[in-house]
Amino acid sequence: MRIAGYAAVFDAVDRAGDVIRRGAFADAAPVPLLMQHRGAPVGTVLAIGEDARGLRVEAEVADDAVARLVRARALPGLSVGYRARVVRQGVWRTILRAELVEVSLVAVAMQPAARVETIIDL
Repeated sequence: MRIAGYAAVFDAVDRAGDVIRRGAFADAAPVPLLMQHRGAPVGTVLAIGEDARGLRVEAEVADDAVARLVRARALPGLSVGYRARVVRQGVWRTILRAELVEVSLVAVAMQPAARVETIIDL
């Protein structure tokens, strides 16, 4: 199964009070696709990059059990694991530059707008 969606959405406050700005992941390269930020990879990130809305990813989910959960919408969210490199602290913590470490399929995304938008069965 292949999926596409946004792992991060720019200029929106997440549940932890962080705001990711456009350009934070400008140098992003494919990273592991995990489930709930843990364990071994459950698939492969095929394409990743910033657009006007956020960090868009396309991935192939190789684990059949995880694919069933995604199809059933038990894992509707996407999330990023990152190391903040340039931060501005104000009312919110604003992430200006970050090193992307992984993308995860999650049950509840820290950024509610970060979601799997497309599912393509192969």
